[in-house]
Amino acid sequence: MALKDADNQVDDAFVRDGFKGQSYENAFGGALSFMRRTYTKDLTGVDLAVTGVPFDQAVTNRPGTRLGPRAIREASTLQPCDPPFGWDINPLTEFSVADFGDLAFDYADIPRFPQALTDHILKILDFGAGSLTLGGDHYITFPILRAYAEKFGPLSLIQFDAHSDTWVDDDMTRIDHGTMFYKAFKEGLIVPERSVQIGIRTANPYDAGCHLIDAPEVHDIGPAAVAERVREIVGDHQSYVTFDIDCLDPAFAPGTGTPVWGGLSSAQAAAILRALIGVNMVGGDVVEVSPPFDTTGATAVAGAHAAMELMCLYCANLKERG
Repeated sequence: MALKDADNQVDDAFVRDGFKGQSYENAFGGALSFMRRTYTKDLTGVDLAVTGVPFDQAVTNRPGTRLGPRAIREASTLQPCDPPFGWDINPLTEFSVADFGDLAFDYADIPRFPQALTDHILKILDFGAGSLTLGGDHYITFPILRAYAEKFGPLSLIQFDAHSDTWVDDDMTRIDHGTMFYKAFKEGLIVPERSVQIGIRTANPYDAGCHLIDAPEVHDIGPAAVAERVREIVGDHQSYVTFDIDCLDPAFAPGTGTPVWGGLSSAQAAAILRALIGVNMVGGDVVEVSPPFDTTGATAVAGAHAAMELMCLYCANLKERG
């Protein structure tokens, strides 16, 4: 890694010519776009737009994930000097990736939030770009899926999580980060038999009909076998990947609202994500990073790395399918 000459040091997020290129800036200074990508509201020609959703009014336990997008962006400044490890592609130099900023919404008018987020993602999709969203609590995936289903039809869901988030709740207006995938299945946004939940380690009597690879099984069969199972389940179906940071064990990601022991290690998660290459990923998110409980910053670092892996997975799919 080599920094630019100090006299030529600039905020690439503001002055880069276009959207491609490594960034050789001090990690401790400069603009906090994700991976130092160019900030823009004009996504013409952009392949993937990173956006933040600072929303945590759906949590069942500890709040704080509204600060997640900012923390993930800050943690990401450690990465963009180098090509991504373990990949044959480099999204930073080969693809046009931009930071679209955060969703603006009225924090005191919660009933209007879901449609505001759906419209926000539809705006990205209308440009022809995919979205990589930084949360925020996990409820945000539900309005995002509505936007994706409007464009692509019902999707396969690849969910990394400690919780299934399929608790039965037939009040479709109720906003809760533990029930939204039940509602997504009910609305027909997700194809259950082509979907899979990875890392689950909490009990839920409701059977959503999707495949389950719980945390003990991940530990038993290993990342390569998990990824192979996932590829068999989703096939070539258009897939959305959601990564709840609490899929990681609290030893690796303590800064989250509902931590559960016995989870994946960061090494397991990275190996699974890299082995998912070939999956037809059309969008994704990283959620539930809660900086107030992240005293060392390790959870934000994990979130930034997970988001980068999702970026690589998305761009690898884009390259394969032209």
